[in-house]
Amino acid sequence: MTRAWITLPALLASFLSLSAQPPIFTSGVDVVHVSVSVVDKQGRQIADVARGDIEVYEDGELQEVHYFSRGMRSDRDTMPLHLGLLFDVSGSMTEEGRFAKTAAIRFLNSFAYAKDMTLVDFDGEVRVGRFTQADFPRLIERIRGRESTGWTAFYDALGLYLHGAFQQKGRKVLLMYSDGEDTRSRQRFSDTIDLVRASDVTVYAIGFQKSSHARMQHRVRLKELAEVSGGRCFFPSNVKELDAIYGEITDELNNRYSVGYVSTNARLDGTWRRVEVRLSRARSDLKDADVRSREGYYAPYLESSATGGR
Repeated sequence: MTRAWITLPALLASFLSLSAQPPIFTSGVDVVHVSVSVVDKQGRQIADVARGDIEVYEDGELQEVHYFSRGMRSDRDTMPLHLGLLFDVSGSMTEEGRFAKTAAIRFLNSFAYAKDMTLVDFDGEVRVGRFTQADFPRLIERIRGRESTGWTAFYDALGLYLHGAFQQKGRKVLLMYSDGEDTRSRQRFSDTIDLVRASDVTVYAIGFQKSSHARMQHRVRLKELAEVSGGRCFFPSNVKELDAIYGEITDELNNRYSVGYVSTNARLDGTWRRVEVRLSRARSDLKDADVRSREGYYAPYLESSATGGR
């Protein structure tokens, strides 16, 4: 197991300086991976979409799909699942916290095929630990052992998780459990949403909030963070709804489609590329289906390419 407790100002300043710039990748990876969910008008997962039913457009130009699979279990050797849990343990999350932790543990336990699980628990400080399946008992101990107290560094916690996720290869899913309030972060919301856009992490957010007009902004921001990644946001009225919500997320993940293509735009200029996934018109039963995927990505960056070799 890899553990890292992030409380040092120097480390925080490091990823804050990165998020203040347009995200730049230099890995040379040329396959663009997009995670796609397809649901019918009732919101039910459609599990029989075929490769030929999917069309991917980058900046309006049709792309050739080179990779297609369904479900997070598929192709685990070449496309492993990296699962993340962002768990708010600040003072504003004290209500029935024990039940919430138990529900989260049951959710994580349903993904025994995940290559690893990253836990980020936070209050005024951010603590990160990455666990393998063999370390699952320690992960449970870590979740149960943290008491709710103090301020909330939500944006710093999310930024730190995403900073680490950039190094992971494969499918990446983050579940966030928070009321969306932030009282401590150095990172701004605008920086955080840019990092989500730059990543290929699919974000699911559970916003457990007490009814309050003052929290409407937190609700809007949680929803934006999830939807820009192609994920979803849920707002349970009480913790007893959590098991059903986790079950719905699990069902969606088991039926999400992974699509890969090589961009026809070969420029390594670090620019934003808008991606749109559509369903082919050849199947009339899919005409009313809803498609959810991330909005785009930042191209890899190579200085000589971006400047025309000058």
